[in-house]
Amino acid sequence: MNTGFSVVLGMRNFGHIRQIALTIAMSALFAACATSQPAQPPAPAPPPVLAAPRPTTTPQVVGMASWYGPGFHGRKNALGGVYRQEDLTAASIEFPLGSRVMVTNLDNGRSVEVTITDRGPFKKGRKIDLSHKAARMIGMLDPGTARVRISLISKPAGTRDVGTPLRYWVQVGSFSDHRNAEQVRGRLASTYPDVHVVDVLDADSHRYYRVRMGAFATRDAAEARASDSARFGLPVAIVTE
Repeated sequence: MNTGFSVVLGMRNFGHIRQIALTIAMSALFAACATSQPAQPPAPAPPPVLAAPRPTTTPQVVGMASWYGPGFHGRKNALGGVYRQEDLTAASIEFPLGSRVMVTNLDNGRSVEVTITDRGPFKKGRKIDLSHKAARMIGMLDPGTARVRISLISKPAGTRDVGTPLRYWVQVGSFSDHRNAEQVRGRLASTYPDVHVVDVLDADSHRYYRVRMGAFATRDAAEARASDSARFGLPVAIVTE
């Protein structure tokens, strides 16, 4: 046998086999590429749903302010304390008694915080009467009046909302001792269903307990109750808040 021919034939067969193997390997690779899909990036998470913020509005009143002082200094105020012109207080019917408000002079931007301790002003068309000290702090002593913005800071619990109509109460006593107030309330409660004790803190941090009946939507209704309850011999006053 010709060994040289056999070697050549074997080498040709080997080369042919290697080519077939390479072809099979390439086919498998292409098939894998054709059937496999590239990994998809994860879908972005939806943004969190946030609750819409509730609109917050501070009750405000804009109008003319004036001030009061010497003629009222030392007199009893509507909150049960004594008016002192160098305290940071004010008189207004726009806000419940005991409310704390920020008063801003719209002419110069100066502001002062005061407590509503009195009813007023007595001049028509004005929104607030400031104490002498409060008026000085916002620069309105000399002109006597100023256009102001009055913003509510806080008000006693259970009092009317700013901007709602005034309510009328029949007050039958104001006491520094809670027990005395409860005794009077008990006497009246057997006759009237709307008697209650109101806890009030004045500008000097003195606490008072007031016995009241109401509220009444009109002054006529309050006066009718005041007239009827006068038979108990108690000091009766009509209060607006």
